[in-house]
Amino acid sequence: MTPDEEARHRAKMIKRKEVQDREVASKTVEKGLLIVHTGPGKGKSTAAFGLMLRALGRGFQVGVVQFIKGAWETGERMALDRFADQVEWHTMGEGFTWETQDRSRDVAAAERAWAKVKELMAREDIRLLVLDELNIALRYEYLPLSEVVETLRRRRPDLHIVVTGRNAKPELIEAADLVTEMTLVKHHFSAGVKAQEGVEF
Repeated sequence: MTPDEEARHRAKMIKRKEVQDREVASKTVEKGLLIVHTGPGKGKSTAAFGLMLRALGRGFQVGVVQFIKGAWETGERMALDRFADQVEWHTMGEGFTWETQDRSRDVAAAERAWAKVKELMAREDIRLLVLDELNIALRYEYLPLSEVVETLRRRRPDLHIVVTGRNAKPELIEAADLVTEMTLVKHHFSAGVKAQEGVEF
């Protein structure tokens, strides 16, 4: 770059920084967030566990309640076992619905998981909760939507909650502070490539 180009770039970035600083300074509310990761693309739970890692780095106590996934070994569970003093993990599901093929069992498992969520929400030491695949339980009406949304909405002021799973209900989306939709662009499974250790589990 020429000296003139460098000077113009610097002047532009100074103005940009002033705008950015004003924007950041205008945000004064601090609160626990209700976060929803949904959509047909991969990465919803992965993003939630990445957020957990960030929270652990900050010294938070965190909890995980898995609504659908059964007790199969995953890389994230094994990694987070190393943070046993900070993580409380509850795998409450019995597997995906096409595996159990028993709606009454699925409903009962979801109800047990929801009871555990309410127990963890009441604990003041928990700062972040991941409700993995709760959206699936709501989609199949294993739990009363209005009760779930109202309970999450009335969480204590400093508690962050992340809900994952496809097909998030509009009522949950409306109640949330942050919603991210994962869009499927391309997936190796369609080309006959099986789920990969260290990537999907």
